[in-house]
Amino acid sequence: MTNTTNAAPLHAATLRSLSRGIAVPEYDRSALQPSIVHIGVGGFHRAHLATYIDELAAAGHTDWGIVGLGVLPSDEAMADALGAQQNLYTLITRGAAHTDVQVIASLIRYVHAVPDPEPAIAAIAAATTQLVSLTVTEGGYPVDDLTGAYQPDSPNAGPTSAFGLVAAALERRRKTNGGPVTIMSCDNIMTNGAVARTATLGEAARYGDALLEWIDSSVSFPNSMVDRITPATADSDRDWLAETHGIIDRWPVVTEPFRQWVVEDSFAGQRLPLEELDVIVTNDVEPYEFMKLRLLNAGHSCLAYLAALDGIETVDAAMAEPSIAQYVRAFLDHESKPVLPPVAGIDIDAYNDSLIERFSNPAIGDQISRLCLDGSAKFPKFLLPTLRAQLAAGGPIALSALALAGWCNYLVGTTDHGETISRAKDPLLDQAVAFAARSVDEPTAFLEFEAVFGADLAASERLKATFASAVISLRKLGVRSAIQQAIDEIENRVGTANN
Repeated sequence: MTNTTNAAPLHAATLRSLSRGIAVPEYDRSALQPSIVHIGVGGFHRAHLATYIDELAAAGHTDWGIVGLGVLPSDEAMADALGAQQNLYTLITRGAAHTDVQVIASLIRYVHAVPDPEPAIAAIAAATTQLVSLTVTEGGYPVDDLTGAYQPDSPNAGPTSAFGLVAAALERRRKTNGGPVTIMSCDNIMTNGAVARTATLGEAARYGDALLEWIDSSVSFPNSMVDRITPATADSDRDWLAETHGIIDRWPVVTEPFRQWVVEDSFAGQRLPLEELDVIVTNDVEPYEFMKLRLLNAGHSCLAYLAALDGIETVDAAMAEPSIAQYVRAFLDHESKPVLPPVAGIDIDAYNDSLIERFSNPAIGDQISRLCLDGSAKFPKFLLPTLRAQLAAGGPIALSALALAGWCNYLVGTTDHGETISRAKDPLLDQAVAFAARSVDEPTAFLEFEAVFGADLAASERLKATFASAVISLRKLGVRSAIQQAIDEIENRVGTANN
């Protein structure tokens, strides 16, 4: 048990008494207006958008504050933690050689929509609200991954869902002349603004054509690309904060120094002066989305299940294993990069260098279990576009196939060392496990998981052969030898192409 005798609970009244070396907000928090409603207040939002807003407020560039909104029953824990701290929290930024600690004050209120959605609807509908932002995970949108159509029967659809609440609030806003509003997804989804628009219109259709027409004229859905590695908070982070800085924070946030935000310049009504910070405001976010999703996010997902099969618990420990580090670099350079569209102003080789450095950061301790969440939602967005592009081009697919084989074997449920895997949550976990179980007798049966792979990949003879080989290699040889086998194939292919 941590000795917290000399530690003080985080609260507005204790800010001035915090130990030296902690950055605390100097601006007048009471002057902030409830201009942003953010749905899904987890670690990432508090390390990213909320931090940007805090910096704008500190520099005197905005009086916008954030109203956090939780729509899940489990969000009660966040409501309790933030409520006890007047919505203040500590951001711990850990680089390989240095750690910074600061208190973030841009979150001015938190609303839990369960069991009563009325305060949440009122917050979004309020005339002061200029921006509704979301981090509800890749699987939190009632939109079909393959067709891009609204899914009314999705578990994420309905009047009490995130987008159900948004639609109800927009209808009230329309009726009360609340003014234009911007809805911005901050989730790792390609064209996330368009996806958010589809989800919003699908739910708004419950209210009739008048609302759909108002949304068309008064609501914008800019695309955005967000990036900052933010592992789940551990008790050890709370203990460290109390012991080293004298702060008792119920839910601090741990993150890395790197951050990136690219935003489409498409705002209804007022907008933030984002150019005052390290934010790229552009008319075309798509190339940056491709870069991040197909390199960073795909790299994470590709290594995650292989590391889990090897019994490795953190990303930096995985990158310390030479075979896995070599695998990640080879995937980035030889499978993802060649089919990536050009990205203005970005050196992709340098970007890949930075990813290796970020993944290897020993101070972050990013959990492999976190990266294993929601595989059925992540792979279609992160990896399968690269796989399809390489299949169309006749290019290399061995490393992508190995990542999928790793996921399949992870779902079967046993590590290379004979230990039982505690599978991470997934919106389609039962189906995924069932297809993985079928793969024990027939490896390619996993590719018949059409909700993830679609009919095209299931029918690809080249993918089936490569995937089956990868599954068998993992089961017979183990992760490290299977990786070496796949890399040898890639290097032979590259060498042949160069000759």
